[in-house]
Amino acid sequence: MAMLIKNKNMAFSLILMCLFVVYPMANAQISGLLGGATVVNIQGLVTCSTNGSVSTNTTSIPPFAGVPVLLQCAGQNVTTTTTGANGVFSFPSSTVLPISLLSTLLNSGCRAIVTAPLSTCNASLPTNGLLTAPLNLAGTIVTGGINILQFVNGLFRLI
Repeated sequence: MAMLIKNKNMAFSLILMCLFVVYPMANAQISGLLGGATVVNIQGLVTCSTNGSVSTNTTSIPPFAGVPVLLQCAGQNVTTTTTGANGVFSFPSSTVLPISLLSTLLNSGCRAIVTAPLSTCNASLPTNGLLTAPLNLAGTIVTGGINILQFVNGLFRLI
């Protein structure tokens, strides 16, 4: 049984990682970084959990679907989006990240904030507080003179 759960968690993690790499993400376009046009892709996953878990020892934790997620950098609200049925969010391609905020993003000064109460997902969870997660650089791709910076959320925590 433990091996089945471990393999199930590993499979879920691999699928989630594929989503982070392949799924169309936020396209905040910035020019001038690294000598060419730069696209910043930001996406993540929100689960119905106070600590960002995707599973426990016996069950998987459901995604937090249909909730608003705010992108905040250096205390400035930049844009919002909504999670899909699978709890995945990405910011729209029309989001333009000001060049002044790019260094903030690269220096871990941006975060994703779920603005709906966690009790919306599960009535037994807290009604107060916000889920917040740092945004981390997952990788950089340079293709055709365009620099693509891939960001994903860290673990969401209730604050």
